[in-house]
Amino acid sequence: MSVSAGRRGWLGRVRARGVGASLMLLAATGAGAAQTPLALRVVGGLAGVRQFTQFEEPFWSREIAERSGGRVVASIHAFDRSGLRGEDMLQLMRLGVVPFGTVLLSLAAGEDPELTAVDLPGLNPDTRALRRSLAAFRPHMRRVLDERYGIELLGVYAYPAQVLYCAEAFRGLDDLAGRRVRISSVNQSEFVRALGGVPIIVPFSETTGAVARGVADCAITGTLSGLEIGLTAVTSHVHALPINWGLSIFGANRDAWGAIAPDLREAIRRGVGDLEERIWRMAEADTARGLACSTGAAECPPGSRAGLTLVPVSAEDEERRLRLLQRRVPPDWIERCGRDCGAAWNAALAATTGIRADER
Repeated sequence: MSVSAGRRGWLGRVRARGVGASLMLLAATGAGAAQTPLALRVVGGLAGVRQFTQFEEPFWSREIAERSGGRVVASIHAFDRSGLRGEDMLQLMRLGVVPFGTVLLSLAAGEDPELTAVDLPGLNPDTRALRRSLAAFRPHMRRVLDERYGIELLGVYAYPAQVLYCAEAFRGLDDLAGRRVRISSVNQSEFVRALGGVPIIVPFSETTGAVARGVADCAITGTLSGLEIGLTAVTSHVHALPINWGLSIFGANRDAWGAIAPDLREAIRRGVGDLEERIWRMAEADTARGLACSTGAAECPPGSRAGLTLVPVSAEDEERRLRLLQRRVPPDWIERCGRDCGAAWNAALAATTGIRADER
């Protein structure tokens, strides 16, 4: 496919910026590095959510300096407050414009749907299943990032479970037929369509308003996020089934990573590994806390309790979830992703999940 003149100009500008960023990093790690701390520029995940405010931002702003004895310092900015599109992050990291960055896989799906295999809707009904799926797929994910984008994979983060909130009563997945549902990714869109619903793309920050105005009847978002953005004030029911988990990857541009001294690379890798585990524990705890507070459970602190009705996962819901995984979700994904993606799934995930990704 030919590249338009405007696109070529944009690529030229970001390549130039990427070269400049790499030269800055090399200067920091070359002569005088023993006296001057290595200064990293990091792009984080979504601003305003706990993953960024309580984990990513403190880690890079303070903790990495403590862990490295002051030899590494960093500044971090959330991508959605940095003038960057999440959809462009893989290419920005490949070019070195973003030397260290967080990529939301749901937003990167248009660039590379293969990376989303581990978090397809309905695949992981709890964090144990999600951890098993990721452990099986992570080596392949690492190869894809390295070979296609020159990105060194350092961490994989999980948001709390993405669940369904609705403004009117419903009893389970079968009741979604005909309802307009806010989604945030193409995978969620296909899942909602398979249930007979009407998917509507709405930015995260506009979700509550869309439901309040009747633009959407329901919304898929994180359990704690739904509470924090006021979605519980305009909905009446929340479903307990995790549709997916909103994975993101943290990595480094290959040249930027290679320019860092080996002992500092190891300190960063160990630190990010610890950060990853803390984020996963947070995601699991916040999933339960979000549902508890959304439904006014006693374990939720007073003042944070909403009064939604919890819709439990019924036997019919579980049967529908498994049927979709067998007949719709992986085939829809392969249709977008290509035959090689199906082969990658079957090699890495079929044994773990018990599901083969066969084409239609």
